[in-house]
Amino acid sequence: QVQLVESGGGLVQPGGSLRLSCVASGNIFSINVMGWYRQAPGKQRELVALITNSDSTNWADSVKGRFTISRNNAKNTVYLQMRSLKPEDTAVYYCNVQDGRGIYWGQGTQVTVSS
Repeated sequence: QVQLVESGGGLVQPGGSLRLSCVASGNIFSINVMGWYRQAPGKQRELVALITNSDSTNWADSVKGRFTISRNNAKNTVYLQMRSLKPEDTAVYYCNVQDGRGIYWGQGTQVTVSS
């Protein structure tokens, strides 16, 4: 079993920044992809960003240029640096990890952008 623990969410004013972290632990087998998804109230879960073990990335158009994804393989950790946050970024953010055996999700962390 693989456990994902997210941290770093919270309330921030428009234009502000937050950094999300996700640590994977447990019976991990060769992580391939690490990423972040989000789900706003009444909407479907959507990809925010992902990064592969060769450092290739994929992004939602709405966050390009504002968010940065990175990973520390030695620590099985993925980060999402979010800048210039907008109210429409408000959502529950979920960590996603894919290894050789399956796909795993974190419990989610709330990000609220509001003045």
